[in-house]
Amino acid sequence: MDNKNYNVTALLDQLEQQTRQWIQNHHITDPVIVGLHTGGVWVAQALHQRLHIPEELGELNTTFYRDDFSQVGLHRQQKPSRLPFEIENRHVLLVDDVIYTGRTLRGAMNELFDFGRPASITAIALIAREGRELPIEPQIVALHEEPGSAFRYQISGPEPLTLQLLEA
Repeated sequence: MDNKNYNVTALLDQLEQQTRQWIQNHHITDPVIVGLHTGGVWVAQALHQRLHIPEELGELNTTFYRDDFSQVGLHRQQKPSRLPFEIENRHVLLVDDVIYTGRTLRGAMNELFDFGRPASITAIALIAREGRELPIEPQIVALHEEPGSAFRYQISGPEPLTLQLLEA
């Protein structure tokens, strides 16, 4: 299988439509968006603009909250978490680029609760792979795809935002 490029605009269109429907169906008012470093922040930025959310975008770095930190270690570039708003009783749209094992989303939820108790957390992912090690599933996903363990997704951005499937 050769490297594969994705139409990110079409995937973002799907995320936007699904998120708008979710917000409407769940009667969510005044949500905030939080992206997970790094690719999730780029996806969250695009979704934030499309949904016209007035509150500034939040960013989480879940490195220290992952339960596999001792195995994975620190990444080369560490950016601090930034939540420029209170999350107490707020509806949080938590955005990541790819969900795989579920460990990053679990770490993100742990970190969010260190900042307060949100009214709800909606997990949003551009791509959902198979291979959960934890019972964590995003409510909103643009693409469900499992290319196999020999492949990984690489997102680049933020402008332009591109997504490729590469051999690992």
